[in-house]
Amino acid sequence: MPSQVSPTILASPLKFPISGKVAPNRFLKSAMTERLCTYDQDNHDLRGKPTPEYIELYEQWGKGAIGIIVLGNLPVDRTALEAKKNAIIDKRSSWDPVEAFKPVIAASKRHGSLVIGQLTHGGRQTPSDINPHPVSSSDIQNPDGMGMTFAKPRPMTLAEIDDLVDSFAFAAEVLYKAGADGAQLHAAHGYLLSQFLSGRVNKRTDNYGGSLENRSRIVFRIFEEIKRRVPANDFLLSIKMNSADFAEGGFTDEESAKIAIMLEAAGVELIELSGGTYESGAFSHKKDSTIKREAFFIEFADRIRPTLKTAKLAVTGGFRSVGPMEEALAEKSCDFIGLARPLTADPFFCKDIISGAQLHAAENKVNPSMQTATSVYQIKTIATGKPIPDLSIQEVADSTLQAALSG
Repeated sequence: MPSQVSPTILASPLKFPISGKVAPNRFLKSAMTERLCTYDQDNHDLRGKPTPEYIELYEQWGKGAIGIIVLGNLPVDRTALEAKKNAIIDKRSSWDPVEAFKPVIAASKRHGSLVIGQLTHGGRQTPSDINPHPVSSSDIQNPDGMGMTFAKPRPMTLAEIDDLVDSFAFAAEVLYKAGADGAQLHAAHGYLLSQFLSGRVNKRTDNYGGSLENRSRIVFRIFEEIKRRVPANDFLLSIKMNSADFAEGGFTDEESAKIAIMLEAAGVELIELSGGTYESGAFSHKKDSTIKREAFFIEFADRIRPTLKTAKLAVTGGFRSVGPMEEALAEKSCDFIGLARPLTADPFFCKDIISGAQLHAAENKVNPSMQTATSVYQIKTIATGKPIPDLSIQEVADSTLQAALSG
């Protein structure tokens, strides 16, 4: 048994100044692909509705003493998914999304967590078997990779951009009416909003391309429209963005730092930092100096955190042990510890850390490039009440990967 610890910093609550929401502790479950909702290849209206398995997944995470649970990702366009069986909030769907998401959010919040939904759009990163005619900021094609192929996109028209702003705001309003504490825009990892921010992808010559102000215009328009529809004093605004794209000509760390200050001024209360895209990758240590601190993007957080006066900062990617987590909070590198794959291996990981029952996550012996597949497999076992495969055992890791790829 691990020695008992008293992770007082990790267990401490934190209040957001605008919405007044209080996170009961400093853990954040980052959004992940769950792939548990309805899907039909031909009938778009049958896509994205929450299922009993989806609700059960969040019931289990809700029991795990996670300070903030981020649902999703949740595409706002049923033709622009990250993967088949995503949960979707699309204003064109015939079913009532408020009623569909109420039980999911209630299950997540039942044990005290704050719950926000991550809203997204695949853009050029929508797999070609889901949409062979994607849209993007411009017509730069996403390279095939991660077992997926991507068709060449066409640039969005100004009318489509206006409609996209409305779609994001509609989805945020749905979350609010369904009982969520906030919404997060997914502007990281190469999804559509990231495609607008990236000078490598965005080659527009109108008001949505060129300067950083223009490339970020769509993000700020969405937040303004959300605030017009949903009371800011009762709804937490968040964004997930890259610290950098780690690709030549892409979104840079200097641009990310500038955007963070602008986001705070616009009323965004929580910024979750990550990095990379499908094209460039990023979930590995770029510097030896970050290995001891575990988190991949912690050095960038060190630079940005002092510039923020009210917005809170979460860092996701790499955290596995209590020591580096406590250190990051104590040194004010960030305000929240973002976790993803450790919570598919053990939905009660945060609860066990707070109680002192665990000091670090179990090792994952699956090749890092294949861990999304095995995490999705683990998610399905949580959702269906089956034993979660222990990927720290090599034989189990190998058999789980084979099962994930075959099914």
